[in-house]
Amino acid sequence: MSTIMLVFIWALLISAFLCLYRIAMGPTPPDRTVGIDILGTIVVGFCAFMSLYTGKDYYMNIGISWALLSFIGTVALAKFLERRSFDE
Repeated sequence: MSTIMLVFIWALLISAFLCLYRIAMGPTPPDRTVGIDILGTIVVGFCAFMSLYTGKDYYMNIGISWALLSFIGTVALAKFLERRSFDE
């Protein structure tokens, strides 16, 4: 594995741990929501890296699915935090 790939993996891992810290210690629910959203983006980045590293395309499919679910979850949580119904 090349040095660039190791740096990329370590950057993703450190970012993931920082997001987990923000989710656990966030002072407000919107801070936690942003942490969850960024963690989803990090997972998509890891899936893209795995797809490039292994040459398998199903990792990209997993990443695209994860991005869609993360977006829907973030919108649903934002609606819940605003105390609105899903019809508005």
